[in-house]
Amino acid sequence: MRGRNHPVTGSRRRRGAGLLTAAVAGALVAGTVTVVVGTPALTTNHSAAPQAAPASSGQAAPEAIDTCAPMVAALSPRDRLAQRLMVGVDADDPEGAVTIVRDSQVGGVFLGGNGTALLQDDRLAALQEASDTALAVAVDEEGGRVQRIDELDGDIPSAREMAATRTPEEVTAIARERAGQLKARGVTWNLAPTVDVSDQPRTSVIGDRAFAADPETVTRYASAWAQGQQEAGVFGVLKHFPGHGSSSGDSHEGSVSTPPLEQLQRSDLLPYGALVGPGRPLDGQVGVMLGHLDVPGLTTDVPTSVEPAAYRLLREQYRFDGVVMSDDLGAMKAITDRFGLAESTTLALAAGTDIALFSNVTPVGPLLDAAERALADGRITSEANDAAVARVLESKGLCTRG
Repeated sequence: MRGRNHPVTGSRRRRGAGLLTAAVAGALVAGTVTVVVGTPALTTNHSAAPQAAPASSGQAAPEAIDTCAPMVAALSPRDRLAQRLMVGVDADDPEGAVTIVRDSQVGGVFLGGNGTALLQDDRLAALQEASDTALAVAVDEEGGRVQRIDELDGDIPSAREMAATRTPEEVTAIARERAGQLKARGVTWNLAPTVDVSDQPRTSVIGDRAFAADPETVTRYASAWAQGQQEAGVFGVLKHFPGHGSSSGDSHEGSVSTPPLEQLQRSDLLPYGALVGPGRPLDGQVGVMLGHLDVPGLTTDVPTSVEPAAYRLLREQYRFDGVVMSDDLGAMKAITDRFGLAESTTLALAAGTDIALFSNVTPVGPLLDAAERALADGRITSEANDAAVARVLESKGLCTRG
């Protein structure tokens, strides 16, 4: 996608926050707690295997208070589903964007295109005012040909150029400064860094958006970027799991296939094994985006973004317990050539995504109507839905799952 986290103010926002805060207070008084149990790793790939747990001190760890569960319970079923949508808004139509947020109570918005009106004069504050919970405001700000605030705050290099000409420490500084500029404009999420492993020509779909063709280099520089971004208070998202770097084409234009899963595990997936999961440097600090990819040995009739096995791979083999989102479901032909908007939303939510992303301005009502029907008929289970909403709320800094 081409484009040129969490204090919130505002009266409507404070009312919503007050309701959720009251729910949390009640849970604390009642002694609501949860114990998090790790999922065993399934991988036999040494590079992706989780690190050993530290030796026990002999003392039982205190039970952690789950402050997300009461927040989830305070939301209506429809509002829980709305938290799992991130929809596009027109950055040159501030009033329209406010209307979308106020009427739908979506969990997040994405600023696509090249418009900058919403990014100036504190206009994004009005979107937060329209939300009953903190709103995730997301952009694509990777550097190079994928930037969102270049017209306002200047250019930054592409990932490939940064890895070739800067140290990891310098990339951390670039990311910290850029994220600070985003946050000052009201942006709370950046759908970056790209952790695809690629030596594709510079202008191909991934191309210079990838730091390098070497997994270790990608790992070092993606970690450096994510660290700087996190230090500035912007939530980052690694993309495009399980690996777009050696794909056959561009998912914006149609179906895309990759080498077999076995081959991806030897290269494209190594940065995920090194960066996320228990004991890894970015554990609990970033989200992960699933691409629209046909992967032999993993997918069958649908791409990874709506394939349950792809989410199980991330959750079970790589033991990632943070927020997961789909790539754009509304403007990429790898999805839109196969499914309608409402169907793709339901498929993604049922498959295991926490957040269904739409970069274009999309009527939200039909998406929520379809998701409510899927919840009613069991395609989306209440337990899975509540767990996803808890991860979304936690990723916005509103609570902890314990």
